[in-house]
Amino acid sequence: MTAPLLAHATDYGRMYARSTSAQFSVPSITTVIGQQPHGLDGWFGYMGANSLAQDPELPGVLRSPAKLRQAVSRAAKAAESYRDDAAKRGDRVHNYCEQVALRALGRPHQMKETREALAANGEEAFAARFDEWWELFQVEPIAPEITVWNKTVGYAGTLDLVARINGRTCLIDYKTKGTSRDGTVKPLDDKVVMQLVAGMKAEESLVDPVAGEWEAWQHGESPILLAVAVGETEVRPQRANPDVLKHHWWKFCALRRVWEMSADTATAGAALLPLAPPVKR
Repeated sequence: MTAPLLAHATDYGRMYARSTSAQFSVPSITTVIGQQPHGLDGWFGYMGANSLAQDPELPGVLRSPAKLRQAVSRAAKAAESYRDDAAKRGDRVHNYCEQVALRALGRPHQMKETREALAANGEEAFAARFDEWWELFQVEPIAPEITVWNKTVGYAGTLDLVARINGRTCLIDYKTKGTSRDGTVKPLDDKVVMQLVAGMKAEESLVDPVAGEWEAWQHGESPILLAVAVGETEVRPQRANPDVLKHHWWKFCALRRVWEMSADTATAGAALLPLAPPVKR
């Protein structure tokens, strides 16, 4: 996955600049969506407990408080390690998907290298299933990894792919997913609709990141918003329901305001001040 040249990691989340020489000024789409509570406390607790239960050294450390604390510390980091590994896997899969589109467009690509990277990590099945889906749906890529901007609301982001399928323009977002117990790809989260509708509502798309050249967004007029779950056993595309898009857009705009208020609050100064006891009279 090509890293967007205009994206920057900041104390307020990922933010975008108008050019490579400009200061970042707006949050990314994913940063805005990240203002929504994730509700993963139970998952983090489960991952920690499961990691401790499966620790092969557990029987030998039960009699040693020091070693037991070390085992608990390792278990506490299990969810974080799992998340980081999943993110790296997602990057490898996204990178391959991008190279497939570049090859179809006749542009320079690294499809062989990215597939080898997947194979080296035992993940080649993701590429195989993606290839099957690409051929089955007869995807005609228009623009992979395209950066977009909305000045009115104040955000930017990079879309995985703009493509044409069966004569219709589609805005596509890939999500690398694991396999459920029944062998199917795990379901998508509804919040992907916010991500897609924010892309649709863009006002500009990037032409030249160095010169800071942008053009009017050409693909926001009634596109199909397509979330694609890429798994090892199958690839499952799902279309965003047109009837609910306005609600997800309003929610996104509200979260954008939350992000702004949070940033303002963080820079406003100390929230709590010391209080001395009254002077005795």
